[in-house]
Amino acid sequence: MNSERLSNRLEAVASFVNKGAVVADIGSDHAYLPCFLIHTGKVRKAVAGEVAKGPYESAVKNVLREGLSEVITIRLADGLFAIEESDAVDTVTIAGMGGPLIATILDRGKERLAHINRIITQPNIYARAIREWAVVNGWKVADERILKEDGKLYEIIVLEKGQSAYGELELMAGPILLDSKTDVFYEKWENEMVEWKRVLDSLEKASETDAIKTKKAQLKSHIDLVGKVLAT
Repeated sequence: MNSERLSNRLEAVASFVNKGAVVADIGSDHAYLPCFLIHTGKVRKAVAGEVAKGPYESAVKNVLREGLSEVITIRLADGLFAIEESDAVDTVTIAGMGGPLIATILDRGKERLAHINRIITQPNIYARAIREWAVVNGWKVADERILKEDGKLYEIIVLEKGQSAYGELELMAGPILLDSKTDVFYEKWENEMVEWKRVLDSLEKASETDAIKTKKAQLKSHIDLVGKVLAT
């Protein structure tokens, strides 16, 4: 992967960026995504934010090497605090982290989202946390995608401003992904079902505490909900 050829998951993230947008890529690592978006003419300028010094320095070197320092600003900052009002950013991308961490980043810096109209996230695990954050904070799921790369399954969740309310299954599996139900979607939830049943079986053999009762009830509810989806 480099500035001209991204991984499949980052290419998918890039595909949801509207042409002409001003993007802030949070946790940008080598700044591959902003460089790609500039090289392909998708965006006119971008911000790359990094909280760790090593990745920040890598991003600086890569942007200089690509000759893009005039159009990509790199900042060493925590999450959305990499965005300044003068940047005129309208789109945020956050990829390659856990869903709870992405939700925490969005929540901690939500005052920086005042002029943002699109958030594109790619959680590695527990995408539900992002959907839950959206409901509480006046955002809605505008689009979703699920894909497989190098044996791993990834979800992409695109948020836009608007009121939303989702049921338990929609929070878990994604309201738009539930409508499309691709082969990769089925693969993900079939794998989850196997794991849930394995854990439930082990809990059935454990001493019955209140915590175990609660966990068993939760697992049985998930198995029932997803089982109905897989049967259709």
